[in-house]
Amino acid sequence: MSAMEEPAALDPVQQPELTDEQWTRLLAFGTEHDVAAGDYLFRSGDRDYDLILVESGEVEVVRDSLGWVDETLIARMGPRSFVGELGLLNGQGAFLSARASKAGSILRVSRTAVRTLMDDDDELGDIVLHALWARRENLRRGPAALTLKFVGRGADRDFLALRRFAERLDLVHVAAELPPGELGALAGHDIQADDLPVAFIQGEPITRATPGIVSERLGLSYRAQADEIADLVVIGGGPAGLAAAIYGASEGLSTVLVDAIAPGGQAAATSRIENFLGFPFGVSGRDLIGQACLQALKFGVRVYAPCEAVSLDSSGDVLEVTLADGAVIRARTAIVTAGAAYRTLDLDRWEEFERAGIYYAATQLELRQVSDSPVVVVGGANSAGQASLYLAANGCSVHLVVRGTDLGSRMSAYLVDRLTEESRVQVHTGSRVIGLEGGDSLERVRIDSVGDVDARGLFCFIGADPATTWLTTLDRDGDGFLRTGADLAAQSLAWQNLGREPLPFETSIPRVFAAGDVRRGSMKRVAAAVGEGSSAVASVHRALL
Repeated sequence: MSAMEEPAALDPVQQPELTDEQWTRLLAFGTEHDVAAGDYLFRSGDRDYDLILVESGEVEVVRDSLGWVDETLIARMGPRSFVGELGLLNGQGAFLSARASKAGSILRVSRTAVRTLMDDDDELGDIVLHALWARRENLRRGPAALTLKFVGRGADRDFLALRRFAERLDLVHVAAELPPGELGALAGHDIQADDLPVAFIQGEPITRATPGIVSERLGLSYRAQADEIADLVVIGGGPAGLAAAIYGASEGLSTVLVDAIAPGGQAAATSRIENFLGFPFGVSGRDLIGQACLQALKFGVRVYAPCEAVSLDSSGDVLEVTLADGAVIRARTAIVTAGAAYRTLDLDRWEEFERAGIYYAATQLELRQVSDSPVVVVGGANSAGQASLYLAANGCSVHLVVRGTDLGSRMSAYLVDRLTEESRVQVHTGSRVIGLEGGDSLERVRIDSVGDVDARGLFCFIGADPATTWLTTLDRDGDGFLRTGADLAAQSLAWQNLGREPLPFETSIPRVFAAGDVRRGSMKRVAAAVGEGSSAVASVHRALL
């Protein structure tokens, strides 16, 4: 599409027709300004920008020229329409530009005022949220996606990390996989193989790109406001963390959520969850987490990733969470939902093949790397069974390697029955993976009970260890899980000074709570994690009294 071509009209969800009364209520949140034709209302790259209400005149939304492609017209917005997309809610910098194509009057609604709108007017808030979300979905399928472009080797771990980060944060982007040994158009940018992966942000190449670098450039890294003390900081964005953040924010707590990678945790790595309440036909982890993230934005949760917490300290009535980049989040309470880190097998070349054939999730992203090829899945719990069925349903022949002799000892009965009936899945109980072979990528896996099998991918679901090594001041059990509530070994002087017992989900430091997989005694299920995260908020309220 050239700059002169007219874009397709937005559908009624993306451009809702407001009644006179609704439009008048919406105008009350803005500040009026006159604009001349050609005036920019915001530019791509702006860290802070407004929702624009068009009272009269016309505004055009464009994707700026990126060096190799010309400017593209995305939409024209006339009177009684509003200009903006989902980035307004999550703090992302603008990746499109808006300018007046006809002189007129506009109103600017600041991000703070948008939040007030969401909180105070349910009807208008839902209309605006639906429109912003629908526009984001539409933008990802069009030329706007070129504003964030990743280029790298298809199976490279660092390239996949960028893609997973962007997908979990619902960023508009495109990803281009290079053929083995080729650089394609990158050669014209003076980029070498060692520079991969490359992220193009607004056309500017960033070599050896990481999620952290991209997040910083997009304005998604944590930035403390002057003298800010949040009511609640949630550390970890899995189901427990998202539930805690949503419940906290919906009940009036100023809430910050940080995750070391991206929201979702292990749930986002699950291809199909079939035993979660309300989804009789199952739901993918990606869809479940995507809707939870949208819900978090609706209630005003400030979500930041990748933001790795490295320490947690108590200073009087304020908790301080220090991030890996040195930033400090100050809050009155904290809920640790950091989850767990994937376990690996002690095999030669494991780290090498992590970049080309070993995966810890089975979603569409990983499936594209192994489509219609033989694979090996390792593990004996539900996640391994779900992954095996998902891969088999999408054309892969699967060897499921289970260390135990009874498949049903740790796996739900419905999964065992379906695996037994699935002709594309061969189950090897009482077996172990003992070797990996291949050139630049994984080609074969050695199983002690059957020998070598062809495998383009190895999917590892052998559990995880709690991510608590950074919490040196909290009481943990021998396996690293956090003790909470009545499970705490003994009361400290801090509790005596407070004159109360530890609250449910409260750790050995007052006003620091834990929920989900990281907590000792928790049930390692998505539904249980959601329940714990939301229940922990009840204790937060009691601690703040």
